[in-house]
Amino acid sequence: MSATPAGGPPCRIVVCRDCCCGSGKVTGVDHAAQTERLRAAAPVRISDCLDVCDQANVIVVQPSAAGRAAGGRPVWLGLVNDPAATEDIVSWVREGGPGVAPRPEILDLYAFSPLAKRRPGGS
Repeated sequence: MSATPAGGPPCRIVVCRDCCCGSGKVTGVDHAAQTERLRAAAPVRISDCLDVCDQANVIVVQPSAAGRAAGGRPVWLGLVNDPAATEDIVSWVREGGPGVAPRPEILDLYAFSPLAKRRPGGS
C-alpha cells in the first residue's frame, strides 16, 4: 500500500457496491478485480448504496490528512467501468490524491458532485 509523499497516512477510497454499482446491472466489469486493484494503492472501504445509481460504478477518493490540510476534498467519480479509468485513479492516489497531486484531466470526465444532483432543479 502506498503512502502520501509526506509519509503520512494515504488517501482512502470508498467503493459503492450495492444495488447497481458492483452488480450484474453494470456489465463487462470485473468488480472484484477493480476493488482489488484499488486496494493495491490505498485502503478501500466497501459501501452500501451511495444513492447515485445513475453513475454506477461510483468511487470516492478521500484525501489524506496532508491532502485535507492542503484544501483537498473528497472526489466523487462515476461511470468507472473500464480498467483504464481504474488505473488512472490508482496512479493519482499513489501520487497523493486530492489536495496533494493535481487530478489528471482524464478523471475530469468521471468527476461529479452528488450534492448538485439532490437539490431541487439540479442547482
